[in-house]
Amino acid sequence: MSHNVQTRLNLQAQSPELVKKLVDFSMAITQSGHIDLLISHLVDIRASQMNGCAFCLDMHVKEAKLHGERELRLHHVAIWRESPLFNAKERAALALTEALTQIAPTGVSDELYAEVREQFSEKELSTLVLRVMGINAWNRANVAFRTTPGSADTMFGLDKAGLS
Repeated sequence: MSHNVQTRLNLQAQSPELVKKLVDFSMAITQSGHIDLLISHLVDIRASQMNGCAFCLDMHVKEAKLHGERELRLHHVAIWRESPLFNAKERAALALTEALTQIAPTGVSDELYAEVREQFSEKELSTLVLRVMGINAWNRANVAFRTTPGSADTMFGLDKAGLS
């Protein structure tokens, strides 16, 4: 049984001006400083896991490690509900990430919204929602074009993470 593998497009090569705008959007969220960098990494990792985005998962695990995230916590992101390694704010961010990544017909519950509001200021919550929007956009692009995990490591300095 042969499997016909078709080469996928390179989004950056096809639409550089639009990709740059998405990069600028993502950078603006990070540089705003409205949400903790380690929480941002947890959000990016969890959404990427849920979306099956190999490129983004690979990238954000390496970024998190470079920014001081503990390795065991990286392994526990997929099981965050059962893990004792995450605090209430991180749990709220992960729960909202899941709710916005795989949107239920009922949307975000009042209970979840209240939980998140208890942990995040209005500005932080707004930025968190934008963060989830951004990573989901990247996930969809990289899933569509099957971007090879690790293919941008040298360009982004992720080879320094010591993960291979």
